[in-house]
Amino acid sequence: MVRVGNPVIVFVLVALCACGSGEEPAEGGADASAQASGGIERNPAGAAEPDPTDARSTVEFRSYNLRAGTRAEFHRLVVEQAIPMLERWNVDVVGYGPSPHDTTSYFLIRAFASAEERQRSEDAFYDSVEWRDGPREAILARIDSYTTIVLELDGRTIEGLRMSLAQ
Repeated sequence: MVRVGNPVIVFVLVALCACGSGEEPAEGGADASAQASGGIERNPAGAAEPDPTDARSTVEFRSYNLRAGTRAEFHRLVVEQAIPMLERWNVDVVGYGPSPHDTTSYFLIRAFASAEERQRSEDAFYDSVEWRDGPREAILARIDSYTTIVLELDGRTIEGLRMSLAQ
């Protein structure tokens, strides 16, 4: 028997396997051609054009274990303060919200161009006066612990996650 340490992470990983465009390519269409050539479409002159959905990005999955009874207020802080702040800092928030399996779990998924960009962006954000003098204390006071997982994912998978987790 496998024992799972954090059901939120399992939920996210299962969602990764299940997401995507949800559409089957048409027989003989551009999608079939791209699949046959390893994800590279050919223009009329025969030159290879990479499929933009094949581009890889660094995606961070953060699973928070919140203090009992704080999730509603945590969610309010995220929606009203943290997400708008992340948007001002040009952070691509793929999804966020409470986990349906209990009353203390929450997730945040962010995408970055590369691992280096993730580090640079997070260092700048978390060192900023806006974060330190803004919602930092209120948000941290509600977190017991968190886990971060970073994966390299293709654009189609990221967009599938974004669509299925739309707020």
